[in-house]
Amino acid sequence: MKKLAMATVMGSVLLMTGCASILNEKTQQINVSSSNGKPLQGTVDGVPFTGPGVVSVTRAKAAKIVAVETPGCAKQTVVENSVDPKFFINILSGGAFGSTTDYATEKMWKYADNVVVSCGQ
Repeated sequence: MKKLAMATVMGSVLLMTGCASILNEKTQQINVSSSNGKPLQGTVDGVPFTGPGVVSVTRAKAAKIVAVETPGCAKQTVVENSVDPKFFINILSGGAFGSTTDYATEKMWKYADNVVVSCGQ
């Protein structure tokens, strides 16, 4: 009887959690580089970075802006968000509870893995 109760509790917990919430971290690593291959400096969400390199961004419902201070490069590059495919799997398997959790935690969003900032020669 104790095993059945434990299995029921564990099953309930799994059904109420979101797939993307379990599999995705709160942050995502994106690779930022320049179109001319030269180094660049800037910020994403106020956090400074030097590129080419990997930048950690917090997943959110909004697009990210890569602001660059390097002369000759675009001052801002928008990185659009999209829904991670794991979210759709969760709708099929977890239903409303899991998909609501994914939406509430904002872990259902993802960004492009590679971002290229337009720079002149």
